[in-house]
Formats: sequence, C-alpha cells, structure tokens
Amino acid sequence: MRRSLAFVSAALGIPLSLYTNGDTAPPAATPPAATQPAATQPNAAPTGGVTLSTVEVRGRSEDLLGIADTSNQGYVGHDEIERRPLLRPAEILEEVPGLVITQHSGPGKANQYFLRGFQLDHGTDFAVTLNGVPQNLPSHAHGQGYLDLNYVIPEVVDDIRYRKGPYFADVGDFSAAGSADIQYVDSLPYNLFYVESGYYGYARALAVNNFTLDRGKLLTAFEYEYEDGPWDVPDRYQKLNAVVRYSQGNEADGFSITSTNVHSQWTATNQIAQRAVTDGLIDRFGSLNPSDGGNSQRYTISVEGHERTDEGQTSVLGWGTWYDMDLFNDFTYFLTDPVHGDQFEQQDRRFYGGLRATHTFFGSLFDRSSDTTLGLQFRDDDINNSLHHTEDRRRIGLIRSDDIDEPTVGVYLENKTQFTDWFRTEGSLRGDYFYFHVRSDKPANSGDVQTAIFSPKLNLIFGPWDKTEFYISGGYGFHSNDARGITTTEVPSTLVPAERVTPLARAIGGEVGVRTGIVPHLNTELSLWGLDLTSEEVFDGDTAETVPSGPTRRIGIEFANFYTPADWLTIDADYAISQARYRHHEAAGDYVPESIADVFESGVTVHDMLYLPEFFGSMRVRYFGPRALTQDDSVQSNSSTIVNAQVGYHVNDKLTLKVDFLNLFNANTNDIEYYYTSRVQGEPAAGKNDIHLHPAEPFEVRAGLEYRY
Repeated sequence: MRRSLAFVSAALGIPLSLYTNGDTAPPAATPPAATQPAATQPNAAPTGGVTLSTVEVRGRSEDLLGIADTSNQGYVGHDEIERRPLLRPAEILEEVPGLVITQHSGPGKANQYFLRGFQLDHGTDFAVTLNGVPQNLPSHAHGQGYLDLNYVIPEVVDDIRYRKGPYFADVGDFSAAGSADIQYVDSLPYNLFYVESGYYGYARALAVNNFTLDRGKLLTAFEYEYEDGPWDVPDRYQKLNAVVRYSQGNEADGFSITSTNVHSQWTATNQIAQRAVTDGLIDRFGSLNPSDGGNSQRYTISVEGHERTDEGQTSVLGWGTWYDMDLFNDFTYFLTDPVHGDQFEQQDRRFYGGLRATHTFFGSLFDRSSDTTLGLQFRDDDINNSLHHTEDRRRIGLIRSDDIDEPTVGVYLENKTQFTDWFRTEGSLRGDYFYFHVRSDKPANSGDVQTAIFSPKLNLIFGPWDKTEFYISGGYGFHSNDARGITTTEVPSTLVPAERVTPLARAIGGEVGVRTGIVPHLNTELSLWGLDLTSEEVFDGDTAETVPSGPTRRIGIEFANFYTPADWLTIDADYAISQARYRHHEAAGDYVPESIADVFESGVTVHDMLYLPEFFGSMRVRYFGPRALTQDDSVQSNSSTIVNAQVGYHVNDKLTLKVDFLNLFNANTNDIEYYYTSRVQGEPAAGKNDIHLHPAEPFEVRAGLEYRY
C-alpha cells in the first residue's frame, strides 16, 4: 500500500501505541467481564465501577433500557436469524426495522438496499462490517460503497448489531442512514451438516465443524451453492465459500483470527424494459442481453485482540482483503451503439487493509460513572478498475482505466456519563482525513486531492421511568464520493469538460424517540427523525460520468414492536414512513427518485410448543410501498407485498427437516423498478422512456435436511 506508513504518521502526529481497536459496538459499553456473557449488551451505558446485570441477548425481544443510546438501535441474536426464511443471504439484515433488500441483477451481484428515505443503490449510505471488517468498497467499479454480502453464511452468524442515523463516533464513511455489524460465532455447540434443494435448480450444501486446538476454539464452515433461478436464461450461479475462525479467551481477554474466502460466478438477467414484455418481445422472466453476468472473488484475513482491566479496556483489529470482480451489464440495449449494443464491463481489483483500535478509560465525573474512549481507524484501498465497451463479454473498446490509492484515517473521542439515575449522555467528536490519488489513462482525469471533515455527535437519554426511556439525538456524518469523480475534468467518451465531484458529502441528522416495555412482554420503539445531505451527486461507474444533484432533506417516522406473549411465540411488526425531497426547488421537481417511502414488515414465529415440541415455523410479510421514479412524481413504481414461510420438524436431537416457502402466494410483483431511456432494436435512435423492472422471483420451495453431531 503506497505511502501508507508516511501517511499515517503525518496525518496523526501521535504514536500509534496510544490507540487500540473498536468495532460497531463501542467497548465503553461493555460491563465487567464477570457479568458479560458472549454476545451481550450492545452499546451499553457507561459502566466504570458500575456492575450491570447479565443480559442473555438471543433476539430483538430483549429489553435494551439502560443499554441503548438511541431508540433506533438494536440487536438480533442467532436464534432469530436461524428461524427466518431467506431467499438471499443478505436478507438477514431485514431484521433491521425499515430496511428492504432487493435485487435488479444476477444472484452474485451486490443487492439493492433501501432505508430511511434512501435508495441506497448498492450500499452508499449504509455501512456494514463483518467481524469488524468494513464491507463497503469505496471507488468501486460499479458503485460507490458497493456492499456485497452474498458470501455471508447465516448459520454461523452469532448476532447483528444495528444503528440508524449519524450519531455514533465509531462509524464514519457510508453511515449517514445507518450501520450494522455482523458477528460470526467463535464456535457452535454442535457440528453441522446441511443439504438443501429446491425449485429452479437450487442446491446448497454446508458443513460446519468445531475443534479444540491449543486451549482455543477452531470453527470451520464450507459452503457450496448452485442456482439457475426462474429466468429464461439460467443464472448458472455457483458459489464456493469458506470460513475458518480460531479464538482463545473470553469477553474480557482474548483474541481471534478469522479467514473468509469466496468465489462465485453467474449469468445475470438484469432489469428489462416494460414495453418489451407488453409487446411480446420477451416474457417477464426473459432477458434482453443473455450474456450479462460476472464473477467475484474475495479473500480476507483478520486478527482481533482485546483486554480488560479494572482501569479500562483495549481492543485491536487488523485485516487485509484481496478482492476481484468482473461485471457485465447492459441496461440501455442499443441506445448508444446501434450495431454492437450497449453492454459494458466493469472490472475492479484491489487490496485493502486497515487497523481499528480503541482504548476506553473507566472513570468518574462528579462521583458518577463516566467512561472515555479514544479510537483510531486506518484503511488503505489500492485499486485498479476499468470500464470497457463489450459485446457478448468481448472487449471492443476501453472507456476508462484508473489506478487509485485511497488511504483514510479516522480518529474519535467519545464520552459516556451517567449524570443521575435518570439522565445520561453519550457525546463524541470524530475527525476523518482522506487522500485520493488517481492515475487515469487520460491524464486530464488524474490528480491528487486531500480533505478532512469533523463530525460532532450527541445523544441524551432520559429515564427509565415505568420501563420507558426517552432519547434526543443529533449528529454530523458524511459519505465519500468516488475518487474518479473527484479528479475528473473531462468526460472520457466525449472529452467534454466536466465538473469535479465534491470529495465528501456532509450529512446532518437529528431525531427524538422513545423505547418502552410498559406493556408486559412487548417492546416498542418509536422514532421521529430528519436528515439533510449537502449533495447527492455521484460518479456513475456505468458511464464514467458525474450525475449532478442538489441538497436533499429526508424526514420520517419509525415504529417497531417485538412481542413475546409466550416462550413459544414471537410476533414482530415494524412500520416506517419517510419523505425525501430536494431542498432547493428544482425545475425537474422536488422528489428524490426511487427513494423508499413506506415499508411494513411483520412476522410470527413458533417453536418449542408444549404439545408439539418437535414442530417449529414462521411466516413473514413485507410490504414495499410505491416510490417516485421521476423528480416530478409523474411516474411511480408499483407497490409489492411478499409473504415467506418456514415449517420445520425435529426428527430427533440430531436430525431436523426444514421447508421454506418463498413468495408463498406467488405475488406477480417486481423486486425493483427504474424509469429511464433505452432502445430496443428497431426503435427510433433516440430510444424511449420507460419503466425498467426486475420481477420478484415466483413461488418456490426449498427443502433442507440438517444433521447435528
């Protein structure tokens, strides 16, 4: 990684030995080791000399009063993830209330994410870490903040810790809408072999084994998946996936080494023009370019260590990742090139590595518990990406090629103080420094840019009174823009002068909320929030051009409920409504196209029933409301409602049968819709404006057999 050591030294001006690692849940929140079991108490209140009671968090049902810093953060445990029917691995994140995950392409490509009034594209404003390692990829060939979670193995996920809004100091880039940390287990209490088969050529095999090695735990997981999908052109999706994790110690003092490795390849049925279906050119599951698709590889190794004493807590995480992706897409067909077509190839190869470190000082202020955390985060992405014009995956022209080095440093100071029995605060200041080094095949688009940004944040927590807590939160955040857009001065395809993209887009957010457990067995969260972005201009990796955009404002209400009236029954229901508008009245209209407006998600789960203990099952419904597809709201998407279900039977202590029913009622709906200009062969040269859709997969059944030993 070029210039990394000199960069860190110059940017910090302080010895690295003063800092150690943090992950998504701040260590300052952790109670003493004697009371802290595995996977407990995310983001707890300041502790110092205070001993908090043990909380065995296994799902969202747990009461986070006195632990959470806002009304919109939560914790999802292994049991709840295990009982959720899934079409795609990333859908485990739909446990985050208000988050919708869809797809507009093949199964190996990063999903589309929607949250808090955002069409997040492939992840721009939602930051995700896996075992603390950042997953969003800056200056990615396809899209800024590209977030590919197709290689997550749900069976070995221990928990998900999520937060929404720019109110937390330990997350910086890409976190304006929210963030989540997915943690793998150190070990399972059993070995596992699972085979699954279903409609449309779906097949999956998973083997998980646990070993004791040199006083530590060794977990291995190996997965193979194949799928054709319902498409006229089969996906031929293949995924080879492996996790190896070694750990020693406990929550207070220990370390882990984790290796995640995946290789996948596929053919993609991308979104299609609605008129092509209406006119009978193709059916709903047809393709307008059967050679679209891609392949992707990612290999990561990370090392984490932590130590706790009576005076404080230290943790350090370091990682390195090799990533390689080739992606072939054709969204406009014959609009640009009426002879060869508009297919393009995006290639992204990079090595990125980094360090996350924190140290928390346990102390007191006015004889009240007060903990202070110092944090350091460093990352360097060494990238080579390119954009080519292709026909049937054959390169026929280079549009742009770039070598990019993008080192960043983030430092933060955070304090949590319990001023009274009913009032506590969490305040922080974060600073981030970015350096963008771009060497393009066109010298006019090369350059070096450096910039910094500071982000203060404050959470005020009142209560609890009668099992009820109130929150007031405010903070500054940001997302970085693609390095190529930051240095570009001319459009590669036309050599027309182009304005450079602003390096960092500022976000300013605030909200008020309440969390209550006043109704027995029911936990309810209500939040009213707002978020301003100074700009949403982006560098479009599909065309190598900047898409201009003005400042925006989003406001919304979130209402989440988790009800456990009996040990064997769980009911959850979440509703989120939001509005996204441009703040400066624009001639084209004030609506932010494709932004999520409302979503309702609900589920019922039964297990360990008194008279039918062998049976378990769940049913989930998701309503995804209509969205403006144009700035004047003259074209809207359709709404969609999809129901998934799962039924299972424990044959004995070792053998379990499970059947998932996906899109149970065979809803004829779409995963996603866009509105833009394209040209099908035979149409006028200017093309036609139309809705372009990717249909939701129809009803399918997947049956699995699990053997534990």
